[in-house]
Amino acid sequence: MVEQVEYQESQIAQFYDEKSVFITGATGFMGKVLVEKLLRSTNVKKLYLLIRPKRGVQTKVRIQELMSSNIFDKLKESSPDVVSRVEAIEGDITAPNFGINADDERKLIDEVNVVFHSAATVRFDEALTKAVNLNVVAVFTIMEICKKMKNLEALVQVSTAYCNPQLKHINEEIYSVNGDPQGIIDMCKRMDESLLNSPKITKQIIGNKPNTYTFTKALGESALVLAGGSLPIVVVRPSIVVPTWREPLPGWLDNLNGITGNIAAFGKGVMRTCWVKRDKFVDLIPCDIPINLAIAVAWKTATQPSNSIPVYNCTSGSTNPLSWGQLEKTMMSAIRKYPFEGVFRYPSGGFNEYETLNKIAQFTRESVPAYLLDTAAWMVGKQPKMMRIVQKMHKAELASAFFATNDWKWSTENKEKLNMELTSADKKVFNIDMKSLNWSDFFEDYVKGTRQYVLKEDLATVNVARKHSNNMFWIQTFLKAFLFIVLARLLVYLL
Repeated sequence: MVEQVEYQESQIAQFYDEKSVFITGATGFMGKVLVEKLLRSTNVKKLYLLIRPKRGVQTKVRIQELMSSNIFDKLKESSPDVVSRVEAIEGDITAPNFGINADDERKLIDEVNVVFHSAATVRFDEALTKAVNLNVVAVFTIMEICKKMKNLEALVQVSTAYCNPQLKHINEEIYSVNGDPQGIIDMCKRMDESLLNSPKITKQIIGNKPNTYTFTKALGESALVLAGGSLPIVVVRPSIVVPTWREPLPGWLDNLNGITGNIAAFGKGVMRTCWVKRDKFVDLIPCDIPINLAIAVAWKTATQPSNSIPVYNCTSGSTNPLSWGQLEKTMMSAIRKYPFEGVFRYPSGGFNEYETLNKIAQFTRESVPAYLLDTAAWMVGKQPKMMRIVQKMHKAELASAFFATNDWKWSTENKEKLNMELTSADKKVFNIDMKSLNWSDFFEDYVKGTRQYVLKEDLATVNVARKHSNNMFWIQTFLKAFLFIVLARLLVYLL
């Protein structure tokens, strides 16, 4: 729990006192951080979490599984009864009315004060019809549910800073040029699914968007304008969400999405190249920043209502910019300082600015070694797996190439004005300012977090892993020297 003195001086913490909150997407990365933060830093009365049912598993067990995540360890030590403030609402965001039963719906209608809608698909290459269902239809559904709530004070929609990538400068507003969300939904209902999801037709539909993710997240925002009515809606747009900076644990994360996958692949020695423009800026935002912002904007929306839908771009570029070239250096330095266990090769290589050269390097430095290793595994009766890993890695790299070779600027005036309004206690407890973040220190925590929380490698094994990594370095150096001598002698012989 937040310290008593800070609580007494925190307008935001006091706002949540005895409030009931409904959260979708609570089992996701950002959702877990949101749940932990509300439980730790406020006296929220009840958190209702939409949990998708699993066959043969009771919903209460799903809550226990969620709360068993190591992000909640510190909280449970200080407040053992914290689970009593969490209740599951069985449902599925793809179902009408989220599939919520009558009794649970009555609880939400009668009790909920604040709603956080963060459930979505974040896959760049998601099938169009599925992305529409998860990122657009679900927005209409959450609004219909909210319109029934008797005591609703704020509905926070978690969007993305990249929902308007056709623009180079993105303001804090919902753009009206992203299409008709209801029309797209109707089309998905009428037309053949396989046809809509074909690459050619999907490309025609999404137009100037690079993928179905950005397209449907933009439509989700348009849906708010179309059907929001008088609901107290506010939009938070985080950029590329990366591990937590300070709380509750530095470097905490639970997946290999995005740049985390690159860190793991480079760290394990599998990845040797990646198509990136080093002079472009990558906009990373530690997860605790947008979570604190979401909690804060709910308070502001409830206490200072607006006639329009406020939008908060949650980005780092305007206050703490980081280029892809800087990221490359800090990432590789941290990887070598805190090496992973059992690396395939010594971590080396880096970014490549030319697409064709990158493809050549992918084949010679990633695919060929993987094929040779799989062949050796097959010959000794083991299951080949490296080519499958490399192919999956290349697919992910292709899906994210658009974001690694372009950059954008975002207006952040609303976020900056909000920060100025906060009391000193709120700035401490619900920090939304990352000017003081040191990227080198952050990436060390990022690598350690990837190692510890995702790859499940104990930090106590770092020294052993470093010794193995160094051995791989000398083996590679010897092999390169040997190959050079062989080729030189062959050349002399031929000449």
